[in-house]
Amino acid sequence: MRLPPYPPHDFECVYRHSCPYLDWLSTTWVLEEYRRAGEEYQEHLRIIEAFDPALKARDDRVRVLERENAELKAKLQALHQRQFKSNKKKNVEEREEAPSSPGEKKKRGAPVGHPGWTRPQPDHIDRTVEVPAPTVCPHCQSDNLTPMAETLDHLQEDIVIRPQTLVTCYRHGQAFCTRCHQPVVQAGEGELLNAPIGPVAKSVAIYLRYRIGLPYRKTAELFREVFGLKFVPASALGFDRKAAARGTPIYEDLRQKIRASEVVHADETSWRSDGLGHFVWFAGNENLAFFHIDRHRSAEVAKALFGEDFNGTLVRDRYAAYNGIGRDWQACLAHIITKAKEISREQALLPESEMDAATGPFCDRVMDLTSRLCLAGQQLKSGAIPWKAAARIEKRSVKELTALCKQPLRFKPAETLRTYLAGPQQKFLFTFLRRPGVPPTNNLAEQSLRPLVIFRKICFGTRSDSGLKTHSILPSLVQTARRQGVLPREFLETLLTADAATAQAALYNNSS
Repeated sequence: MRLPPYPPHDFECVYRHSCPYLDWLSTTWVLEEYRRAGEEYQEHLRIIEAFDPALKARDDRVRVLERENAELKAKLQALHQRQFKSNKKKNVEEREEAPSSPGEKKKRGAPVGHPGWTRPQPDHIDRTVEVPAPTVCPHCQSDNLTPMAETLDHLQEDIVIRPQTLVTCYRHGQAFCTRCHQPVVQAGEGELLNAPIGPVAKSVAIYLRYRIGLPYRKTAELFREVFGLKFVPASALGFDRKAAARGTPIYEDLRQKIRASEVVHADETSWRSDGLGHFVWFAGNENLAFFHIDRHRSAEVAKALFGEDFNGTLVRDRYAAYNGIGRDWQACLAHIITKAKEISREQALLPESEMDAATGPFCDRVMDLTSRLCLAGQQLKSGAIPWKAAARIEKRSVKELTALCKQPLRFKPAETLRTYLAGPQQKFLFTFLRRPGVPPTNNLAEQSLRPLVIFRKICFGTRSDSGLKTHSILPSLVQTARRQGVLPREFLETLLTADAATAQAALYNNSS
């Protein structure tokens, strides 16, 4: 189509101010509006471009928050499932057909082929009771019985309860002290001067509280009903304080023995005192046990517990307060297994869109590797594996762990664990393969704290500083006595009646 020619230079449109093709609008005004609309459109584009990075950042932030929300919900649900387990039990067929895996709980009972547990026969007989043969069958009630020549011996162990107290009158000879200007007496055998209750009863009361875990009121009730000895619960509190005061020098010596030990386990748990949060610190090994209750859970407390020059190997969890204590330390592999199980469980509770396909296999391989390392530690201790094989096990395990932690993970808890396992503290996972006598787990500390954790539920904590001191000293002495092969009740009686040196020798079974 041929374009129209340009109008002459002096041409003026008669419809300039009112065009019938534009609904009688002015062409000048329409052109101006058209140009202004273009400028506004460009301005809107510039505004959109200016807000686009902020909108993108907000979208990314929303995405992160949605993922964190899903992870927190999964963590909360996993925590709830741990606290409130299902009442349903699996069928026997399902348990038998279920495949075994590193994270699966082992079946109840002794291992297959293990000899049955039987009660040992008593080494003596205190009395013999002749029981005549029955005249009526106890099963079918028949009276047609034929006597037999041979007899049947049945050994039965029982206790003897004498519901009475032993009242002893100590008739003292007196002497006059010219320096004190007063008559003086000395304690007789098994006597506590100025004490109406004797050392045997006091030691039993302390034993019932700090070994059996009975409250003061139940202890007083047991003495009243079984032994006929009456005292108020406050008296039992006095027994504890007296024993703690006499055991303080032994307690401080125990602290020094812990600091001089080659291998020490350490852990801590919560405690309440007069409504305020405290912490029970444990340090010990197979021979010693030391407890300390403190207001804080800081590195300063750990240093005060182990001293500035502790040169042993510390078996511990990943809590940072223990960093820098000891020449070397062993990270608890059982904690890593538990952490991997928790991560795998939380991952399974996430929405499918939030799951990381690599997290599950990672956790399974971590549990498998650490379980094999724990087994190797047991075999090294028992001698099933020679110690010269430890270096080869460490080299192979480090290589496997490095390959396992090579790829990053999208699930944050799993990535945190991967970073730790691949980080500079990786060498502390294998200390037990370099130092003989070091176990791969901190189970000893966990088991040592368990009595106090149970006792915390019974007594709900303490109420005073003297209570904190008592609950630090007496559990330390009782557990140490058990680990030394000494009967705690007998040691407590010695502690109440003898001097500190004699009590200390009795605690260590005269071996130190």
